[in-house]
Parts: sequence; structure tokens; C-alpha cells
Amino acid sequence: MSKSYVKALPHKDLHQLRSGVGKEEDYPVAFDLVAEQNYLHRDNAIEAARQSVVKHLEKTMAKRFLFIIRVYPHEVIRENRMVAGAGADRIQKGMRRAFGKPTDRGAKIKKGQPIFTVYTYPENEAHVAEAFRKASRKLSGSWRVVKRNVGN
Repeated sequence: MSKSYVKALPHKDLHQLRSGVGKEEDYPVAFDLVAEQNYLHRDNAIEAARQSVVKHLEKTMAKRFLFIIRVYPHEVIRENRMVAGAGADRIQKGMRRAFGKPTDRGAKIKKGQPIFTVYTYPENEAHVAEAFRKASRKLSGSWRVVKRNVGN
């Protein structure tokens, strides 16, 4: 008999994976926000970064870009909640049987893996760099922007 330890998945905060206009082939260059280390990011952090990128790009170059999120939060993050306050040590068992309850979802990101991609035109490079700078403030760790040509 197999026992499932995940009774219910936590709700996901990441709702939209694509924004903008057109297809990848419509644009000559792509910019990737690439991780410089391995990370596990919660879906609400990725959503906050997504919102800041899309808001900046819509304001500076509306309808001249395609934004894609390259990761999806599959990992279930568990938490062993601890009681705080007076007398908590008498009602809690500490780390005994501390498997935890599912509280959130996260995405594993490996070193060198892009998390976001923006397809646009070469003259918009400064706008994309600024949008990625704002997004990297919402995510922990260090990131770099990689420019690549899209084969046309």
C-alpha cells in the first residue's frame, strides 16, 4: 500500500507565463536573465519579478516585446510550524515526526539557466536591462543578462 504524503498542493501564485505581442520568430534578438548559482525560488518571488518586468516594459516599449517565464514552480515547500509563547514547550514535540505541511511552491533554478526571456528589437536593449535589474532585486542571488540573436 502506497501512502501519499502530499494530501493537497498549495495554491500557486504564478498565473501568467507569457506577456507581450507576437511569437519568438517575430523579433531579431532575445535577452535572458540567467542565474549565476543554483537557487530555489518561491513562486510569489517569481511573480513579483514578473510583474516588475512587465510593468517596466509596457511603460517604455509597449507592444514591441514578448516576455516568457522559463521556469515553473513544481517543488512543494514544506514547513514544520512551531508554536511560540509561554508554555509552548509543553504542547509541542519539537523536531519529532517533523515532516511538515505543504505551504508553498518553488522552482529549482540551476546555474546558467535562464529564468526570464524577452524577445524584442536591438534598440530596446537599455530598457530590457533596466527591467531585468528591477526584477533581480525581487529575487535573491546574482544574475546576469545574456543577449542572443534569434535565427531568422
